Amino acid sequence: MPPCCTHPANFCKHPRLQQHAPAAPRCGSAAWRGSPRVGLRKAPRGGLSVGSARVCVVEELVERVDDRDRVLGVVVSRRQAIREGLLHRVAVTVCRDERGRILVHRRAEQLSRFPGLYEVVVGGAVDVGESYEQAAARELAEELGIRVLPRLLFTFLNRSGLSPHWLGVHEAVVPDAVTADPAEVAWHGRLTEPELRSALLDWHFTPDSHEAFSRYLAFRTAQS
Repeated sequence: MPPCCTHPANFCKHPRLQQHAPAAPRCGSAAWRGSPRVGLRKAPRGGLSVGSARVCVVEELVERVDDRDRVLGVVVSRRQAIREGLLHRVAVTVCRDERGRILVHRRAEQLSRFPGLYEVVVGGAVDVGESYEQAAARELAEELGIRVLPRLLFTFLNRSGLSPHWLGVHEAVVPDAVTADPAEVAWHGRLTEPELRSALLDWHFTPDSHEAFSRYLAFRTAQS
């Protein structure tokens, strides 16, 4: 039995979060486990429609890096990088509004990686030839329909999740109005830091979310 199946059915204890957060996916279900479509490029960047579904047919390519985050000049598919544990780059952004609240979203059920899980960050793999900042800005435009320039805070070798990768953590102030891509985002909302700390204990978040956000808070504390 997956560890999350022991999670209480009433997964959110905070009254405000109970009101606004959608139900988490049933643990162990097909939607929760996902399917082996790892490495296919996101729908906004190409694909074809079959009925009401959009099928992506282009491989997502990444550049290999070494254990010091130096680009090796070798391009592989992200699917291969994950399968073989090859180091590559991923860029994510912590999105705050003018009041300091943090954007949280739930991944769409049809995604191949961590379907239906919650995320504190928005992001994805760094494309060939991109910088961390460029990748972070592109992901925000694709997933939330906003154009801002995220600020790179730090990078670290992240060994949580599906495979090891270098993770660039950014921060951006985003407008209240976002246009979330339904192919990527099933729900989104804004939480204060205390609310988010509670949610991280009670909701099912991606491994990257826990690791990136804990380091993000430590970084902010060190800078204050």
